[in-house]
Amino acid sequence: MMMANRSPYRSPSYGSAIVNPEYCVPYSVDLIITKERTFGGHHFTVTDVNDAVVFTVKGPLVSILTPHAHRFLRDVNGTTILHLRKSLLLLSGWEAYRGESREQRDLIFTREPPQLFQRGTKMKVFLANNNTQVCDFKLVKASFFGRSWIVTIAESDTVVAQITHKIGSIVSREKFMITVSPNIDYAFIVALTVTLEDHLRRRRST
Repeated sequence: MMMANRSPYRSPSYGSAIVNPEYCVPYSVDLIITKERTFGGHHFTVTDVNDAVVFTVKGPLVSILTPHAHRFLRDVNGTTILHLRKSLLLLSGWEAYRGESREQRDLIFTREPPQLFQRGTKMKVFLANNNTQVCDFKLVKASFFGRSWIVTIAESDTVVAQITHKIGSIVSREKFMITVSPNIDYAFIVALTVTLEDHLRRRRST
C-alpha cells in the first residue's frame, strides 16, 4: 500500500506494504536466495525453509550495451512482480517498477549507491512518493568483510531484516540467507538483496 503524498513527508509506518500487502505477514520470514549457474545473465531462486520456491529472479543474457542492467522478480506462478533496473542517473543505483513497467508512474522505490568517503557502507532507499532528503530505509553493512547486512527504518537503528552472504565455490552456489521481521514486506527485502548482489559482485571484480 503506497502512502499518499504529505507535507512534510513521513516515512511509512512499521509494517507498511511496499510491493503488496500479501507479502506482509505477522511472523518473521526466513528465505534463501540462491544464485543459479547459467551461461549468461544472473538468475536467482528464492526458497523458504522448507525448500519451496517463493520467487524467481531472471536477468537478461549478457548484453554489450546494458550488461545485467535489468532483473525481473516473479512469483511462484511466473507473474512478474517487479522490474529492477540500474538507474540511468545514479551510478550503481537501482530502481524498482511495478510489474514489467519502466514508466515513472509505476516506480516503487530507488536504492541509491553508497556515498563516497562515508564511514561504513550504507545505501539509502527512497520510496517513490518521497521527495525529501530523508530516506525511508537503509541497507547497511554490518560486518567488516561485508558478509552480514541489515535493513533499517530511515535514519533509526530499527532493524527490519538481516542478510547473510555466503560466497559460492566449485561445489556450492552463492547464497543470501534472509530473515525478515514480522509485518515487513518480504518481496521488498528480496528485491533489495538482489541489488546488493550486484554491488558485492562489482566490488569483487575491482
